[in-house]
Amino acid sequence: MSTSFQCSHCPHNFSTRNAYSQHVNRCINTVYLSTEESSEDISDIVSSVNEMSLDDEDFSRINEFQIIREENSQVFYQYESDQDYAGDISFGEISHSSNIPEEYENFDEILPASLQSNEEPEYENFDKILPASLQSNEEPEVENIKEFPNEAYVDLMALVIENNLNNKAGNAIIKFFNKHSDLSQLSPLPKNIETERKFMDKMNISQLSYSKYCVLTHNSQDYFIHYRPIKNCIKNLLSNPDILKNLMFRYENSKDEKSYGEQNSGNWWKQAERSISNHTNILSIILYSDATTTDTLGKSSLHPIYVSLRNIPTWRRNKEDTKQLLGYLPILSAKNEKEKKSSEFKELARETFYNSIKFLLDPLFQGDGVDFNIDDKDIWFFPRISTIICDWPEACTFSLTYKSANSNYPCHFCLVQREDLIDIRKEVILRNHVNMKEYFDSNTSNLAGLEQVNNYFWSIP
Repeated sequence: MSTSFQCSHCPHNFSTRNAYSQHVNRCINTVYLSTEESSEDISDIVSSVNEMSLDDEDFSRINEFQIIREENSQVFYQYESDQDYAGDISFGEISHSSNIPEEYENFDEILPASLQSNEEPEYENFDKILPASLQSNEEPEVENIKEFPNEAYVDLMALVIENNLNNKAGNAIIKFFNKHSDLSQLSPLPKNIETERKFMDKMNISQLSYSKYCVLTHNSQDYFIHYRPIKNCIKNLLSNPDILKNLMFRYENSKDEKSYGEQNSGNWWKQAERSISNHTNILSIILYSDATTTDTLGKSSLHPIYVSLRNIPTWRRNKEDTKQLLGYLPILSAKNEKEKKSSEFKELARETFYNSIKFLLDPLFQGDGVDFNIDDKDIWFFPRISTIICDWPEACTFSLTYKSANSNYPCHFCLVQREDLIDIRKEVILRNHVNMKEYFDSNTSNLAGLEQVNNYFWSIP
C-alpha cells in the first residue's frame, strides 16, 4: 500500500518522505510570496540528484526542460534560477514560469530503472565518459616554446621586469593600451600579467633570454655558459632613471672630518681614480656568486653570476632592480668517485670556471675603457672589479685557494697558517695579486694553499 505525503502549505502530494521533506523546506519560504508555481518547485527535483550523468532521452517526457548542449555523448546543465544549487549538478535554461506536473514531482519516477539505484554507475571513473580535452583541470603543458607570440608581448614583459612592476600595474598598462590603441584586430598583448608570467614559466628561458657558449667538452658531454653580454647588463642598470639620479662618479674627499661610508669616499676609489685620465670615470663592478641547482635549464647544477655597481649608493643598491643576472656557469660532473677526487679533475673544474669568467668579463677590458650613454651623453668609464660577494666555497673558487679548513693556509684572505689563526700577535700577510702570482710562477702554489691554475683577475686592472 503506497503512502502519500501532502504538503501543509500547498496542495502538492509526494510518494516518498525524502521528496516531501525537501519540498517543505522550500515551500515554507515561498508560499506567501507567490501564488504561481515558481522555480523553487523544481528544486525538489534537482536536489534529489547527486552526481549522475543523464541522457537527454530521459527528459523527453518533461516539456519544461531543454537540452543545452551535448558534446561527445555527455550533456551538461546549469540551473540558473537558484544559486543555492550551484553545487554537484547544475541545470540551465529551465523555463522559470513553467509548471511541473504533479505526477513527476518525485524525481525517481521519471528515471529509468537503471538510474534509480544508488549503486555506483557503470562508469566508475567519470573521466571515462568525458572527452579527452575535459578530463583534466590542469593547463596543457607548453613545451619547447622558444619565442614570444609577438614583439609587443616581449616589450611589455621587459617593461614589467626591468621596472619591477607588480601585476596590478602591468594590468593597468594592458588596459590602457587596449583602450587607446584603436586596433582593427585582437590585441597583441596577453589578457593580464598573470597569464604572461605563466607563459614565461613554461618557456625555454635558455633559448629565449640568454645566449650560450660551449666552454668545455668532457666525458663526451658539452658544458655551456648561458649568459647575457655584460655590457647589456650594465646598460640596463644605467637606463633606470631612479638609479641614474643617485649615481656616484667621482671620489669624494672631505677636507674637514673624514667620514667613510660609500666606496667612493675610501682609499680604493682614490687610488683607482689616480690611475686613469682626469676626464674619465671609475665603473666599480660587483659580482655576486652562489652555486645552485636550477629548474630553468633542466635541473642542472649551475653557478649563477649577478652583476651590480658600487657607483650606486648602498641604500639604493639594496633594492631588487639594481642587480642583473649575468649568466649561469656550468658545474662539471665526474664520471665516478675516483675521478671526482683526482687532482686532475679538480684542476679542470677550476680552469673551466676561470675560462667562463674570462669569457663573461673580457668585453669590458678589451679596449681602452668603455662608453655608456647616460642622459644622451657618452660617458667614458674604466671598469674595475672592486667587490666579489659569495659564500666561502665560492670565495675559494675565485681566489683559487684549497677548499679545506684543514689545509695549512685555510684563509682565502691571508697567509696565516692554520695553527696561528687564533694568535693575534702574529703578523698578518694578506694575499694579493703580486704574492699569489709569485707562487704560481715559481710552481710553488701548494706552499700557500693555492691551486696551480692561472687566475684571470691577475691580468685585469
